[in-house]
Amino acid sequence: MKPMNAARIVGAAIVVAGTAAAFTVPAAAAPATAGTASPEMLSAMERDLGLTADQVKERLASEHAANEAEQKLRGSLGGNYGGAYYDAETRKLIVGVTDLAVADSVRAAGAVPKLVDRSESALDTLKAGLDGRAGSAPESVRGWYVDPKSNSVVVNVAPGAVEAAKSFAGTSGVRYVETAEAPQPLYDVRGGDAYYIDNRARCSVGFSVTRGSTPGFVSAGHCGQRGSRTLGYNRASQGTFQASIFPNRDMAWVAVNSNWTPRPLVNRYSGNVQVAGSQEAAVGASICRSGSTTGWHCGRVQGKNETVRYPQGAVYGMTRTSVCAEPGDSGGSFISGSQAQGVTSGGSGNCRSGGTTYFQPVNPILSQYGLRLVTS
Repeated sequence: MKPMNAARIVGAAIVVAGTAAAFTVPAAAAPATAGTASPEMLSAMERDLGLTADQVKERLASEHAANEAEQKLRGSLGGNYGGAYYDAETRKLIVGVTDLAVADSVRAAGAVPKLVDRSESALDTLKAGLDGRAGSAPESVRGWYVDPKSNSVVVNVAPGAVEAAKSFAGTSGVRYVETAEAPQPLYDVRGGDAYYIDNRARCSVGFSVTRGSTPGFVSAGHCGQRGSRTLGYNRASQGTFQASIFPNRDMAWVAVNSNWTPRPLVNRYSGNVQVAGSQEAAVGASICRSGSTTGWHCGRVQGKNETVRYPQGAVYGMTRTSVCAEPGDSGGSFISGSQAQGVTSGGSGNCRSGGTTYFQPVNPILSQYGLRLVTS
């Protein structure tokens, strides 16, 4: 297809002399208690905190009481309030106070008073000062936060970089903690979401997959070649095409970096659909598609194992549907119920007047590249 600079391309651009075209598009520049917590939360706490079911319930009840006491004391102690934290071992709320004259008020609320040098307000002001200079912080500074336990602002720094951090944050009221952690933003891989290829074109994610321990997603082969770099829907660095076939087939898979987590989801553009497997739907069955240009649309499976002749060459083994699609929807998810069906390839028509869309079945992609579908 001839490149176009619009983020959304009209249907007339899809059809070339009656021949099906590939659908790609150029890039456009409340506290929980045991009674209210869900069963999923209770079981997760048992698993991750090493607690029994009874211990989870006792802890939630204790934490609930501590949370209520903290809210009350935060308001009543005023400038003497030095922050608070919950001690899981004693199951008590520890409350910092800058004047022992208010200690009895803390005890009356069921908490334990602790004399500290700085009020929470003073610590918040210190942190706000660092926030205002965040742009000048050295790369070795990973972040900072108010820590009521140490009654200080903790600054996390790379190993061996404390002195450099001190020139930024100072020493009064600041505690430095060396850490090898280097925080990065985390994003989900979800079917139907946009991604960008070599900063020149946009396609849509098919389905989340893994290959061994490598996470990624499948998409259409015409979207990119092996080695092509991808950016996510948010233009954050995402991954690299590991393999791609087009024409003959229209399949590819992209390995994503550690900032991205594949999820068993397809974006319905009014919520998500769970992906439970990849059982093939029959001819005549209902089927829906998600893509970053036109969102969520449905229709029927009209035929299987079709040969489609694109301008770039013939593609074999395609499935024909009555679902509409437009450029940029390429690679996006075709799903029937909770079962993954394939990735959008191309077709004719548009989502105003309707049309025909073909998809590359997903199971041959999984088999071709040794991939495992991420399922719910």
